[in-house]
Amino acid sequence: MARFRTWTGIAVVGALCASLAACSDTGGKRAEDARKAAAAEGGATVNTPRWTFAMITHSGDGDTFWDIVQSGAKEAATKDNINFLYSHDDEAQQQAQLVDAAVDKKVDGIIVTLAKPDAMKAAVARAVKAGIPVITVNSGSAQSKEFGALTHIGQDETIAGQAVGEELNGRGKKRALCVLHEQGNVGHEQRCDGVEETFEGTVERLHVNGTSMPDVQSAIEAKLQADKSVDAVVTLGAPYADTAVKAKRGAGSNAEIDTFDLNAKVAAGLKDGTLGFAVDQQPYLQGYEAVDLLWLYRYNADALGGGKPVLTGPQIITEEQAAELEEYTKRGTR
Repeated sequence: MARFRTWTGIAVVGALCASLAACSDTGGKRAEDARKAAAAEGGATVNTPRWTFAMITHSGDGDTFWDIVQSGAKEAATKDNINFLYSHDDEAQQQAQLVDAAVDKKVDGIIVTLAKPDAMKAAVARAVKAGIPVITVNSGSAQSKEFGALTHIGQDETIAGQAVGEELNGRGKKRALCVLHEQGNVGHEQRCDGVEETFEGTVERLHVNGTSMPDVQSAIEAKLQADKSVDAVVTLGAPYADTAVKAKRGAGSNAEIDTFDLNAKVAAGLKDGTLGFAVDQQPYLQGYEAVDLLWLYRYNADALGGGKPVLTGPQIITEEQAAELEEYTKRGTR
């Protein structure tokens, strides 16, 4: 498999599985055989209690990125004998209320995103006070420890942005458009901040209404028509890359379209040259490890990160790697 380009400081965390075999040889063998049989049938491979973990994210309806996160979380939940509950709301106050509801249900663990951390602080504090272990995922690495979470799993958005800036430098780009599709999302601002820190050219931010793809397309198209010097457009989510490609065509622009995140359509775009590169933060791994680490904490008081975030990205994906990742994107795990 081709070597992927990664950035210094990325912690690669493997899929963790604890063996709970009985002490005697015969008992241990029977337990192990039972676990193997359960795994073959898609069942749990552990004999710990059936704990309930709730994941509450800031996803909007129809966001395919979160389908990949859930795919990883559900896989780990099956293995770990976990009753997995998922809920989401792109309005921060409603997301906080979903966390409160999980606390009221007395779940055994909570996984939460902190895209808008100020609005989530009180709800997370209530969960911690109730003795419910919390892991933050995807967004909010800077606030995770302060809010009392065990650890954060995801991508450092500033580092990811810096990786994009360096990649644009290597491609000889001079003027980049950073397209922000969600108002108030601190992670998105950090991505553009990172690009500005390392990119030797000029970066301009374009705020668009991410809930309407026609609006996104018209806004990008208008900007590209007005400024022919833009030679790179960076979208902050995979679904917006295809829209940016359409805007480029409508504007008659020669700008390269690059994006954060990876899905099947992005992989196809990388293969055929429609897209320049993508920044993969491995959402499947975020979901899988969040559930698995909560299970390890409940079972064995284990924690990873040593107080630092457990990083799942960034990886710069280009045409060279797209072909070998395409099968994973089609099955919904990359």
